[in-house]
Amino acid sequence: MREERLPLPAAAPGTAHQLTVLRYGPPAARPKAYLHAALHADELPGIVVLHHLRQTLAQLEEAGRLRGEVVAVPYANPLGLGQRLLGTPIGRFSLADGGNFNRHFPDLFGAVLPLVRDHLSTEADANVALIRQAAKDALAATEAPTVEQQLKRTLLALALDADLVLDLHCDGEALLHGYTLTDLAPAFDPLARLLGLRALLLADESGDTPFDEACSRLWLQLRQALPQHPIPLACAAATLELRGEANVAHDWGAADAQAIVSFLALRGLIDAPAPALPAAEYAPTALAASEPIHVAQPGVIVFTRPLGATLAPGDVLADVIDPDSGRATPVATRAGGLLYARCANRLAWPGKRIAKVAGTTLQRTGKLLSP
Repeated sequence: MREERLPLPAAAPGTAHQLTVLRYGPPAARPKAYLHAALHADELPGIVVLHHLRQTLAQLEEAGRLRGEVVAVPYANPLGLGQRLLGTPIGRFSLADGGNFNRHFPDLFGAVLPLVRDHLSTEADANVALIRQAAKDALAATEAPTVEQQLKRTLLALALDADLVLDLHCDGEALLHGYTLTDLAPAFDPLARLLGLRALLLADESGDTPFDEACSRLWLQLRQALPQHPIPLACAAATLELRGEANVAHDWGAADAQAIVSFLALRGLIDAPAPALPAAEYAPTALAASEPIHVAQPGVIVFTRPLGATLAPGDVLADVIDPDSGRATPVATRAGGLLYARCANRLAWPGKRIAKVAGTTLQRTGKLLSP
């Protein structure tokens, strides 16, 4: 294992932040996998997964069983890890400017397209190498005047040439679920089965360029813009939501790490027999059909349906209690589907999203992810 410490610019005099990067396997070997945890720094289950994964990877490396290179960043957001407000961790948004740490990563398509348009060939492998170098050059030329932007550029530089990218998150309270590009659903089906995902939400563009799409969507955009050339989806990237904020335990972390190791073996990074795949516990669904459940009034949320419930259109899943009037206002789903996520804090305010339901009939447009 090779360990790097990448310094980030100081946000103020006397402060310092760094990223720890762990590299396993032969340097620059293929396939390459990149994983990081806690980009939203108050979402901690992924840190436990990588804690267990690093031990297994070290053993596999010592045994000479790593064919490819695995790059792991145990905590992707040292800026957010240092943020607390009146004792409460604030890791999703930057206190400096309110920006979401997992939005607005550099979208390189506009810069890469003119660099490669006249140089692609009929050889897919040569095209992949050309595009990866062009993407590196374009990213290096991207301005990053703030420390938050420097962090995003540094993370993307680590992952940009990977064949596989996993961004480990969690929700407030949730079943295991994930997000990826529509065309990448088959690539992640084995991992979804190994982890026991209950929902896999698909979109070609979810909005505001989250990390996984900054890695993978470039290939889709180039394929669509230059259909005369063979351009594989050479970076398969996904966001994994590892249950809820409180689901931080060795049992879960070790099991999830083992599922990822089995998936890496299937992807050719590890010299190991192909694992048997369990039956799927999920059905891929469009992110546009996922229904965010909002409330219109303040009060106290009392959920009346558990995570994992299958809801019909119009089913009530929660009440909002007004302590002044004593009234309980029911909250219902419009379209129905699998109740896969709920808010962890039970205080409601007008416009708050309290739950997510994976359905099949809605056709939302615009920005599909929560802020």
